[in-house]
Amino acid sequence: MPRHANVLIVVPENNTTMEPEISALCPALAPIQVARVKRPPRTLLLEDLPAYAEATVDAIASFASESLDLVIYGCTAAGFLGGPDGNARMVERLRERTGTTVVSTAGAMIEALRGAGVAETAVVTPYLQPVNDGLRAYLELSGIAVETLNSFFCKTTAELGAIGEDHVLELARRTVTQKSKSLFIACSQLPTLSAVAKLRSELDIPVWSSIQATAWAGAEVLTKQGFPVLFNEAA
Repeated sequence: MPRHANVLIVVPENNTTMEPEISALCPALAPIQVARVKRPPRTLLLEDLPAYAEATVDAIASFASESLDLVIYGCTAAGFLGGPDGNARMVERLRERTGTTVVSTAGAMIEALRGAGVAETAVVTPYLQPVNDGLRAYLELSGIAVETLNSFFCKTTAELGAIGEDHVLELARRTVTQKSKSLFIACSQLPTLSAVAKLRSELDIPVWSSIQATAWAGAEVLTKQGFPVLFNEAA
């Protein structure tokens, strides 16, 4: 029997969505370990990033001695605020501490959209304006224009946690236009397990979410390592 891939997800301490959805999208990975990063109860700001980076390293300390096959850096807002260079630095710190491959949600977003041939996208987020600005800049620095962006503008993690999949669907449908070439739903806390498939069927354009993109990118890495990981995008 093939060895089970040992995967660690690194997420903000309030995140309740990423681990179960990735387990549903890639059943062969379950059970997945989770490192939870301490964070403010409000939306992250740029000035929070130095402390948040250190909290991220602290969160993985108890896992660093394990033989991990993949680390998933799912701290989406921090990735966007830090920009491509800041995200790359955090990925490298995690790689150095764990000695294994690291996939980031921010990086997976770009890989998924580029893989779908996307040069412009509509975007749905839960973030306040500073993170939305960071997301827009991250995409544009990576060669992907933002056609339109709508947000839930959550001020606290409690507001973010109260958003259900029906809310995500409703805002997504209001965000896309007749000119939309694709749709990306940002944030690894927003529930999108069924929403992505519904929106792909309705809109007939590429639709990705932070979690879907991360699961796909993680499955690609592990498959190349020889693990039989199926990405079930219709989960």
